[in-house]
Amino acid sequence: MHSQSNSRALAIEKARTILSEKPIYLDTETTGLGKDAEVIELAVIDADGTVLMDQLFRPANPIPAQAVKVHHITDAMVAKKPVWGIYWPTIRGIFFGKTICMYNADYDLRLVYQSNQRYGIRKEPLNGFCVMKLYAQFRSEWDQQRNRYRWFKLEQAGRDAKISIPNSHRAVDDTQLTRALLHWIAEQEV
Repeated sequence: MHSQSNSRALAIEKARTILSEKPIYLDTETTGLGKDAEVIELAVIDADGTVLMDQLFRPANPIPAQAVKVHHITDAMVAKKPVWGIYWPTIRGIFFGKTICMYNADYDLRLVYQSNQRYGIRKEPLNGFCVMKLYAQFRSEWDQQRNRYRWFKLEQAGRDAKISIPNSHRAVDDTQLTRALLHWIAEQEV
């Protein structure tokens, strides 16, 4: 384990390096957390904050009420939307050759891969970067029980950084908040 000041300095330097790569930012909203969950909303913004994609998808099964309570996306909202598989070539084109920043990248990537699998799309590795883990390193609060830095929800991280973008649990807002947080980390003093 690094010292707190060293970990913070490494996080700031990593944020600056990632920003120099002109990454894109991604967020998903899904039908749930399990192995059968799939993406029902995807937003991608570029390094400058321009929205490249803001798309709802019709899932194979009804959206569980528990998921609707989180993101407020209903079956009626997606009833006439395309299924994920139709959009994958466009999504892949946006992702190709880019560093993709996400808040909780493990989750978003798992859901992208699960959605692809549902539609018979071959798994291709994506160049994901987790802003949540970077923020945890920046904060440097050790979680003894999990033997790693403590993770914070996106809403908490945004509040701590005094970023006014809400964590609405909708994909565009959450990508913009993730982008703002990465910039905020990079702007801190080493």
